[in-house]
Amino acid sequence: MPELALLLSLLLVAIVLWDGFETVVLPRTVSRRLQLARVYFTATWRLWARAAALFNADHRRERFLAVYGPISLVGLVGVWALGLVIGFGGLQWAAGSHLRPLTAHARFLDDLYMSGTTFFTLGLGDLQPVGRVARVLTVAEAGTGFGFLALVIAYFPVLYQSFSRREAQLTILDAWAGSPPAAAEVLRRLAGRGEVSAVGPFLKDWERWCSDLLESHISYPAVAFFRSQHTRQSWVSALAAILDLSALVEVGIDGVPGWQAHVTFAIARHTAVDLSQVLRAELQLDADRLSPDGLEGLRRQLEGAGLKPARSPEADARLLELRRSYEPFIAGLARTLMMPAPPWWYPHKVKDNWQATPRGAAGVHL
Repeated sequence: MPELALLLSLLLVAIVLWDGFETVVLPRTVSRRLQLARVYFTATWRLWARAAALFNADHRRERFLAVYGPISLVGLVGVWALGLVIGFGGLQWAAGSHLRPLTAHARFLDDLYMSGTTFFTLGLGDLQPVGRVARVLTVAEAGTGFGFLALVIAYFPVLYQSFSRREAQLTILDAWAGSPPAAAEVLRRLAGRGEVSAVGPFLKDWERWCSDLLESHISYPAVAFFRSQHTRQSWVSALAAILDLSALVEVGIDGVPGWQAHVTFAIARHTAVDLSQVLRAELQLDADRLSPDGLEGLRRQLEGAGLKPARSPEADARLLELRRSYEPFIAGLARTLMMPAPPWWYPHKVKDNWQATPRGAAGVHL
């Protein structure tokens, strides 16, 4: 029995420490399925999403979902700490529970108590290790606890920095494309101001955003569960809108160069595909966000703004090919994270977030 406890305790400590290293220190995604953090996020998110589905009101559901990201991080830290405390407590028990003063009953509980006070560096001193092995284990656990706290202190700021970078750029999209963002809105609004030439620099900025999104969310997948602080916005809808816009420009719009759209589409699709794999999002192969009638309405809207989108069977086929290369991944992410995919265009004018008046404030006309 002590031998089995020794092996299980060593395995538990090794699993937790390696999982912390992979999650916080290792700057790349982990391909294997059996990872403690991945199992934890998958299980807890499914339960949280099922509970969120019980809310009928969208704003209440969104507030409930917004809590998951931060609280899941606290829970993950708790799982790591609990695993290490139990693991080192098991090692003390397997070594013979050499603690002073000895008690007649509940020795393993004493080992857990000793492990907990050592791991969190409380140093109460009411239990003391006796013998070389017990003292070595105590020193090792104290060092592990100190390193664990340092790991947590370093982990949280990095996550929130990634979140802030993502949201700072995402918030800008509101005035360019509406909320939720629509690809046709960018072109329509620029054409209405005679600024169609700004499409290239706009896509260049979002090429960098997609690259940063890909690298940060591969390294720290937990950030993907953090939701935007603004209504009708999400990183999934922003990514979809950039893909839609790049596809429209690459298929052809007179007076709008296509190269920047091509390279932006490439990195945006790369982001959608890789993050779908990292988050284990199920592909929606039947996803179709733009019907033939919708495409015709979109083109008429652009033509009404003075633009000339390509109209030919070849253009239709090319756009369909581009859409099929990314829409199943976008739909999978939207369904998995409960972040709805945006429309391609708005038949009627919509009010942006920046134009909304806070409840209780005086009305304004913008």
